[in-house]
Amino acid sequence: MKKIGFIFPGQGSQSVGMGREFFENSPLAVEMISNASKRLGIDFEELLFTQNDNLEQTQFTQPAILLVSAIANAIFKSHCNIVPTFSLGHSLGEFSALVSVGAIDYLDAIELVNKRGLFMSEACSGAGAGMMALLGLEDKIVEEICETQRSEGKKVWPANYNIDGQLVLAGLKADLESLVDVFKSAGAKRAIVLNMSVASHCPLLVSAVQPLEDELNKYLKDEFLAPVVSNVTTNEYNTKEIAIKLLAEQLTKPVLYKQSIVKYDGLVDCFIEFGNGAVLKGLNKKLTTPTYNVNNMETLNAVLEAINA
Repeated sequence: MKKIGFIFPGQGSQSVGMGREFFENSPLAVEMISNASKRLGIDFEELLFTQNDNLEQTQFTQPAILLVSAIANAIFKSHCNIVPTFSLGHSLGEFSALVSVGAIDYLDAIELVNKRGLFMSEACSGAGAGMMALLGLEDKIVEEICETQRSEGKKVWPANYNIDGQLVLAGLKADLESLVDVFKSAGAKRAIVLNMSVASHCPLLVSAVQPLEDELNKYLKDEFLAPVVSNVTTNEYNTKEIAIKLLAEQLTKPVLYKQSIVKYDGLVDCFIEFGNGAVLKGLNKKLTTPTYNVNNMETLNAVLEAINA
């Protein structure tokens, strides 16, 4: 039996039409979308498959991404009995990872991340929050610039460590905008302030921590079929108590995706990404461990063939 790491994308992987092929070809997908719509009172067929403004609002984006990832993983599991060596997600994807190992029911997780999105929006409401994508700078240089700027009163922090030379910052949008030329002068190939009103994975979300902890305590179970890798520490965990602590901390601390994936490179035979697109497969392209993705029926069949070869 091959050793496999399950991986799940986070916010930013969404697009109109995601999950449609699963919906059109799998009764299981139809059932899961119907159940999610009833649970949240959201028409997920409309949210996923038609042009709309809600898909870009974080309280809708998060459950939509998680639902599509959960569907992809559930259909995969219906074709094989593989239990992952570990499960790992990027930011929001850590909640999808928990679903994949049985630590939370997918419907509970969809409701949970809908609330998480609301808590994040409320924490940033009126604050002028934002995020910036940086390309071409070493982490250490970015960290030093951010530290210097914070000492001068600006609110900017590293938020997502994606790959070498690709880092996302969070903070006040005005402060991020004021630093575009600073980062370019330091050698950044690109410094782009993103069209976002939430600043993920930084201290601006501190007011969302306790409400999220309370919700996590309601929904999480102490039943992990396999460990989950923490975005905060890069270490594995497999208990409800530790999950609550780390998922709450994840709101205000950076996502160590690059560090996590490098740490576990070579410890499994392959990674399989479940969900829309192939964002993490793209980030993983320099690894020695191959990464496959399941985002439609064609890729599902290709993955099943590859792991059974």
